[in-house]
Amino acid sequence: MLKSIGKTLLGAVFVGGLFVPHAFAETTLNALFMAQAAYSEADVRSMTEAFTKANPDIKVNLEFVPYEGLHDKTVLAQGSGGGYDVVLFDVIWPAEYATNKVLVDVSSKITDDMKKGVLPGAWTTVQYDGKYYGMPWILDTKYLFYNKEILEKAGIKAPPKTWEELGEQAKIIQDKGLLKTPIAWSWAQAEAVICDYTTLVSAYGGDFLKDGKPDFQNGGGASALKYMVDSYKSGLTNPNSKEFLEEDVRKVFENGDAAFALNWTYMYNMANDPKDSKVAGKVGVVPAPGVAGTSEVSAVNGSMGLGVTAVSKHPDEAWKYIEFMTSQATQNQYAKLSLPIWASSYDDPAVTKGQEELIATAKLGLAAMYPRPTTPKYQQLSTALQQAIQESLLGQTTPEDALKTAAQNSGL
Repeated sequence: MLKSIGKTLLGAVFVGGLFVPHAFAETTLNALFMAQAAYSEADVRSMTEAFTKANPDIKVNLEFVPYEGLHDKTVLAQGSGGGYDVVLFDVIWPAEYATNKVLVDVSSKITDDMKKGVLPGAWTTVQYDGKYYGMPWILDTKYLFYNKEILEKAGIKAPPKTWEELGEQAKIIQDKGLLKTPIAWSWAQAEAVICDYTTLVSAYGGDFLKDGKPDFQNGGGASALKYMVDSYKSGLTNPNSKEFLEEDVRKVFENGDAAFALNWTYMYNMANDPKDSKVAGKVGVVPAPGVAGTSEVSAVNGSMGLGVTAVSKHPDEAWKYIEFMTSQATQNQYAKLSLPIWASSYDDPAVTKGQEELIATAKLGLAAMYPRPTTPKYQQLSTALQQAIQESLLGQTTPEDALKTAAQNSGL
């Protein structure tokens, strides 16, 4: 009889005639996150601690990798026999992950309350072919950040509303000797540059694909790359932008070395933190500009979701963890680096306080989010485009020729 009392619901064991409290973990989950942008590593650890405190029978091992390693780490782990239970995934991957059975279809677990409560645009992050492959978690787009003090010194009354105006204002700042290169972008040969390019494609009214075939080499897609190359050659863009990722852009902006920078939500509160930033209190944010006669604002869908992998041996516990991490209570508590997916959160003073300017901007930017192409061959297409953009910036080929080559190498 006593032998059968190894564990109780209270987590105690029978030792020497006494029940002794004993912390045990019946289930261990392995979860993969990224170590840049959006929620900080400390935030994710803190959220997870709250989850394990509420669920003492579940332990969660956290692993953090740079965004650039997230996709390959997830895919390679699938065949290793071990792997992860919960993974963070980009909006561009559900097509591939669904087709190759990397993530579990969780459509049956998405409740009506979830469907009604989450902002409609957020669901596109986790859907493919009418099915749900996780919960949206990071709702994000790139905004135009600007240094209020530099614009004031230059006599500029308001931030730019068009991309052309951005160049004109940068020229004024440069001519007045306030900054040598006023604009910073994330144009390294990585997914970061595709996000900046997509923002411009949306501004110029371009299409990535038409009838399943590449169309970025025409119209707005071609205009977007031409704008990037012109800005780079003009000397208004920081020449190191061709090697910058988002964190590099943040550091340059926080050091006061950029008047304008395109970046994700998380930069707003980080750049306003006097502990690390020289520009705290001088940070302005507006939606990324539009193009006269074509668009008023521009935005890329940079959202991410949390999903249960097909190799997970604990799918129910993994989903419980995801529900906790994406819950409104958790998201509202950590709304300083990533805004919630829940519509009613934007009426909560605890969420909006101190970031009213960001929230007002987000309402416009999030509504205009433009998707990168949905295709199982996304990685190949992205790689071809990254190379085309880099070669164009370096002057090794013309934007037109570079995009034609990328279209041929896209796998579509």
